[in-house]
Amino acid sequence: MDLNDTPEQAAFRREVRAFLSAELPPALSHKVQNRLRLGKEDTILWQRVLHKRGWGAPSWPKAFGGTGWNPIEQHIFEEEAADAGAPRQLDFGLRMVAPVIMAFGNKAQQERFLPRILSGEDWWCQGYSEPGAGSDLASLRTRAERKGGHYVVNGQKAWTTLGQHADWIFCLVRTGTEGKPQEGISFLLIDMKSKGVTVRPTIMLDGEHEVNETYFDDVEVPVENLVGEENRGWTYAKFLLGHERTGLANVGQWKRLLKRLEQVARRETASSGRPLIEDARFRDKLAQVKIELLALEMTLLRVLSAEAKDPKKGLGPVASVLKIKGTEIGQAIFELTLQACGHDALAYLPEALEPGYSGMRVGAEHAAAAAGDYFNMRKLSIFGGSNEIQRNIISQMLLGL
Repeated sequence: MDLNDTPEQAAFRREVRAFLSAELPPALSHKVQNRLRLGKEDTILWQRVLHKRGWGAPSWPKAFGGTGWNPIEQHIFEEEAADAGAPRQLDFGLRMVAPVIMAFGNKAQQERFLPRILSGEDWWCQGYSEPGAGSDLASLRTRAERKGGHYVVNGQKAWTTLGQHADWIFCLVRTGTEGKPQEGISFLLIDMKSKGVTVRPTIMLDGEHEVNETYFDDVEVPVENLVGEENRGWTYAKFLLGHERTGLANVGQWKRLLKRLEQVARRETASSGRPLIEDARFRDKLAQVKIELLALEMTLLRVLSAEAKDPKKGLGPVASVLKIKGTEIGQAIFELTLQACGHDALAYLPEALEPGYSGMRVGAEHAAAAAGDYFNMRKLSIFGGSNEIQRNIISQMLLGL
């Protein structure tokens, strides 16, 4: 595969760069480039900037208000945005629930929900995992009972990422008990402001409030918020997970962070008086990550090109390959960054991640986020379906084992 831009792609890349230079707020880019803490308002601000330009949904078709860009143009945009320090757009709405609503929702749902995702008016979160139903998602127990024009939902969801900010949650709920466990699951859209919804924080290893437990106690959900057919939610969930796992390849972000890692590794360390980049063993590790990232990028481009030809087919087990390699590469980058920061990263001060922090620092400014990032990113190989489960999917569906 030729990774060089065609003349048309080069012109598009220049257009994207010019837009980012003119419209990406410098303060927002500074936060991203320096791994400082981002707030809800930062993500919404950037979504609105993109929406104003008509670029709010790079992967959506024009029929639903998207750009209609082909897979290569989408990749160029995401690569350039990441390199410039733009915040990552909120995947839960744009990449996850929106494709499900487009493919399986009715016209009323499409007209109601998609424009508000596009404009940044609605923040979505995901309600899949439960205590005892994470990788074994089909064993979920959150129950939705049909009563007249409503479903009454009771149960608990775990690891609800950024649920404290969310306006809506898309949920897998059990509506039937006959047959296989997968056959009794439905896909519901639930207003987080509904009576009976409770969100409780789960504090991560790095001290951040990123995930939550979400409880549903007799929550009434209108029947019109059922996507597709009752008891067909497992099919829609697999379709959604394919999009989530492809997003976890995260090539543009890893490229930017790899560039930052090299910059850190070229700084002199206090312990040796020379840059870590001069250490042959460290260079070998860095080169290995670079090679694997290039291979991942080429694989992702092939997958996206195939999906563009038949969007309804889904990505299948190839999405699992992208998820595994993307998350392993990300973890390797954060681990090497921690190593490159040396003892400067040993003491972690979460308050130093606030923009404008002027208090005590233990080490160099570039090391402030290193330890927190390392611990936080242990999650990469677990969420979106653990990497062990992804290997099972590959062995069964690709290798026939």
